[in-house]
Amino acid sequence: MSKDADLRRVLDLGLVAIIRASSGDQLLNVSKALLAGGIDVIEVTFTVPGALQIIQQISKELGGKILLGAGTVLDPETARAALLAGAEFIVTPVVNIEVIQMCQRYGKLCMAGAFTPTEILTAWQAGADIVKVFPAEIGGPNYLKILHGPLPQVRLLPTGGVNLDTLPAFVKAGACAVGLGSSLVEKEALAKGDMQRIQTLAAAYVQKMHECRTL
Repeated sequence: MSKDADLRRVLDLGLVAIIRASSGDQLLNVSKALLAGGIDVIEVTFTVPGALQIIQQISKELGGKILLGAGTVLDPETARAALLAGAEFIVTPVVNIEVIQMCQRYGKLCMAGAFTPTEILTAWQAGADIVKVFPAEIGGPNYLKILHGPLPQVRLLPTGGVNLDTLPAFVKAGACAVGLGSSLVEKEALAKGDMQRIQTLAAAYVQKMHECRTL
C-alpha cells in the first residue's frame, strides 16, 4: 500500500502494539494473537535480540494482514535495514532527522519520538508523519492537551503510561493514536505463553478506542 494508505490505517485503528521481549521466539505468535484481537498495526523493537530476523519472519508470514513496523530505531542504517527486511514504518525514541529522511527516501511512514515542544516541532518540520510523545506518563493527558494548543497541526501519538484506564483521557486530549507496550503485551502473559490473554486484551483496547471515539 501507499504511505498515505498506511497512515490512514494507523489513524483509523488508533492503536500501535509495541512488542518487546528478551527473546524473539514467541513474537510471531504474539503478532498472530494481536491480529486475532483486532490490532493489525504492530511494532517490533530493536531492543529484541535478532529483531531484524524477526521482522523478516513476521513480514513473510503476516505481511499481507498486518502493518509491520520497527521501533527503537536510533540511526538511518538501522532504519534502512528494517525497511529492506519488510518493515512498513519506523518508530524512534528520539528526534533523528537522518532517520526521518531515510523513511522519506523509501516512501515509508516515520513516527519520530519527541517530548518538548521544540523537539516535537523539529520532528514535524523534518517530515515525521506522526510524532510519538515519549515518555507520555510524564505529564499525562494534560500535557498532550497543552501541546495541542500551539501545535494543533501535529499528529501526536502518546506512548508510555497508556492503558485501558487512561486511554479515554489521552484520546480526549487529542491523541491521533496511542502506543501500547506492556499494558497490552504483558510480561506475565509473555512468560507463560498465554496468547489468549494477549488476544483478549487486544480486543478490549479495540473496543475501548471505539467507545472513546463515538462518545
